[in-house]
Amino acid sequence: MTNSNSQDSQNFNQQGNSTNSDQQRGLVSLDQQQNSATSDKPKEDVDSPNLQYNLQETQVKLNLITETTRVKPCLVYVFFAPEDRSNNFNSASLTAQTNRAARDNDSLEVIMISGKGDPIRVQFPNITRRQVLEVANNFRSEVTNSRSFRSYLNPAKQMYQWLLAPLEAELQKRGIDNLVFLMDAGLRSIPITAMHDGKEFIVERYSVGLMPSLNLTPPTYNPLEGSQVLAMGATNFTNSGLNPLPAVSLELNTVSQLWQGSEFLNDRFTLNNLVQQRQDRPFRMIHLATHAVFSPGDRSNSFIQLWDRKLSLDQLEQLNWGNPPVDLLVLSACQTALGDRDAELGFASLAINAGVRSALASLWEVNDAATLGLMTKFYQQLQVTTTKAEALQQAQLAMIRGEVRLEEGNLVTPDGLIPLTEELKNLGNLRLNHPYYWSAFTMVGNPW
Repeated sequence: MTNSNSQDSQNFNQQGNSTNSDQQRGLVSLDQQQNSATSDKPKEDVDSPNLQYNLQETQVKLNLITETTRVKPCLVYVFFAPEDRSNNFNSASLTAQTNRAARDNDSLEVIMISGKGDPIRVQFPNITRRQVLEVANNFRSEVTNSRSFRSYLNPAKQMYQWLLAPLEAELQKRGIDNLVFLMDAGLRSIPITAMHDGKEFIVERYSVGLMPSLNLTPPTYNPLEGSQVLAMGATNFTNSGLNPLPAVSLELNTVSQLWQGSEFLNDRFTLNNLVQQRQDRPFRMIHLATHAVFSPGDRSNSFIQLWDRKLSLDQLEQLNWGNPPVDLLVLSACQTALGDRDAELGFASLAINAGVRSALASLWEVNDAATLGLMTKFYQQLQVTTTKAEALQQAQLAMIRGEVRLEEGNLVTPDGLIPLTEELKNLGNLRLNHPYYWSAFTMVGNPW
């Protein structure tokens, strides 16, 4: 496959110089490249016999997901490689990338791996890191400008042309309906679902997830049937400088009506209560309707705002959410910084470092009523869809199609009306189909 971007597409098994063992070790090396950028844990040696995944094992896992969920996923690695990279997919060519410093003139590469068929590698020798990150920054900037209805289209289409267009023929041929992106630094906080092919957003064809590292995110399926949710949040934040979230009380009430569990608002949303509730009952779902800020620099600069204090990102592991594992953590009002490695690290590693299998969070602080709309539809869809990524997709589609909107003092959803508070009624009638309202929400970690 070739186009005006001078891309080179390769089917790995058609390369005479690349053995099956090389391909398997190359996949491990590539995953370690992502791992090293998303975790501060020690890297494993590429030749270690204890490495968890190789190409064959990965395909077995992806096929198992298909057997248990009927979803057909694929992994899409997006990374930047040195100019002198090898054309072969083997450990020698990819191991060198793991410990190297990022350079502006590194060129873009995309690799697709599905449960069946050979992996596909697309190289863009003339497209540099600097060029891609410039478009990525513009993409996010334009998507977050809800007053400009179509300005996001050009960067949205350019990102699509680079990351997905060269793969589309194989995606359609293999029946892929779930894309799991493993992104290089600078790309993890772009609104992936808002990439556009000129006719529609990619979320209109695929459910989407963001995985920090396959090696640290086992691709297993754990159905949520029978799960209970611990729903906590706050409407106001004293002496914090953070904006009020007037829809939170409605949000928590809606979540607790849709899923069995416990609800705690404002002064009951404390660290002690969060820890105690989880100790008393092993909730598999935790919903925190509050601000979460991921800032540049040390991890202690990033935090989740509780009623009584800030919970810094480097304290998350102390919550023991990995024993037993929390299957889904929802942060419904958070923000992170595009292109900053440390901020992206904080966002993308939530599902790993805290022991959480999946985390749903937003890339920027979204309109409060729009968040209520998306969360309402998301939790409704969790009851009828197979995977978490599909539930998010259906919620986003409902907003794109105008099925979820603000109208005459109500939140309108396909399942009925939710009366709004007086403060939210002041927003008037509002369609929520602009990607600003829905594309911030990203499923991180295991999307199934």
